[in-house]
Amino acid sequence: MATGAQDMVNYGLIGCGMMGREHIQNINLLPQGRVSVVYDPVAELAQSAAILAGKDGAAAPAAVAATLDDLLAFEDLDAVVIVSPNNIHMDQLRQIVAKRPLPILCEKPLYTDPADAAELDRLFKGYPYPVWVAMEYRYMPPVAALIEQAEQATGGIAMLTIREHRFPFLPKIGDWNRFNENTGGTLVEKCCHFFDLMRVILKSEPVRVMASAGQNFNHVDEDYDGRRPDIWDNGYVIIDFASGARAMLELCMFAEGSQYQEEISAVGPKGKIECLVPGPGRFWPAKLGPAPVPQLIISPRAPKGPITMDIPVDPTLLEAGDHNGSTFYQHQRFNAVVRGQGGVEVTVSDGAKAVAMGLAAQRSAATGQAVDLSAGT
Repeated sequence: MATGAQDMVNYGLIGCGMMGREHIQNINLLPQGRVSVVYDPVAELAQSAAILAGKDGAAAPAAVAATLDDLLAFEDLDAVVIVSPNNIHMDQLRQIVAKRPLPILCEKPLYTDPADAAELDRLFKGYPYPVWVAMEYRYMPPVAALIEQAEQATGGIAMLTIREHRFPFLPKIGDWNRFNENTGGTLVEKCCHFFDLMRVILKSEPVRVMASAGQNFNHVDEDYDGRRPDIWDNGYVIIDFASGARAMLELCMFAEGSQYQEEISAVGPKGKIECLVPGPGRFWPAKLGPAPVPQLIISPRAPKGPITMDIPVDPTLLEAGDHNGSTFYQHQRFNAVVRGQGGVEVTVSDGAKAVAMGLAAQRSAATGQAVDLSAGT
């Protein structure tokens, strides 16, 4: 296990799809991190990821494990990163805990089956290593700036709105992300990030969830062995918090023509603070020139007059993934924790609460009834 400040952290990567490659590219940027072994049931993906981990041929490629058991038996292994389909996260967490406990960074959502929520507490009670849930959105520079300045700018947040207007779900191996049974539903799969942000920004816990959502346009003409996708593509979610604040999520996944993908605003008695976050630069049309730069806007009530600041992201980090540099900053912090510096910032409890909010939103939208979460506060 890496323990000293100068030690290299050797990672095992579980899942070598698009997001797995983003994790590799960002680990490659860490002076004290390298992916030593990868596993994916699709051999071509694993081989390609292994080469990428060797910095595309500049160094020796990572080893390729034939199974998860083989990866866990690999000698040069200090931490694991789970980037597999949502519905197998829990089985893989169980396997790691039982066979080779190690530091874990697990992609969201931690689980998709409500029955697994209670098991998480048992699984990690007394676990001797750090477990970090990958809520990258906290670490996007414009979002991090909003989180840091929100209290002062607003005088105490009363209303929080998160809008995501983006592209449809991308194709995934085996088309797993087309079906709620695999993803937990759009309001879990995609939106647990935003429910996590609500808790972080408001510093409070949810007490009631109301939602309206559905599938109107995306994937309706697709067919997979006679099955039509049932994944939702738009919705509204309103959440009451114990502090008295209200939050709203507005999601639209057929709005990729937008200048900004995420817009977050927080309002209180002193004023408003907003951040504007563009989508992946690779999707921005070259004919329109450079992609938009993230912005932070502070609008005090007195004296009136918005203050707009650009929050540029390091181009190297933009090249390493689709999340405005946040994957790197997340890995930087997790790497430090594995080396004995600092503490876990996104805990198993944080990850579980974000999923619980998403599941409650899914249930509310399906039934037309508000869901009471006050027992969990």
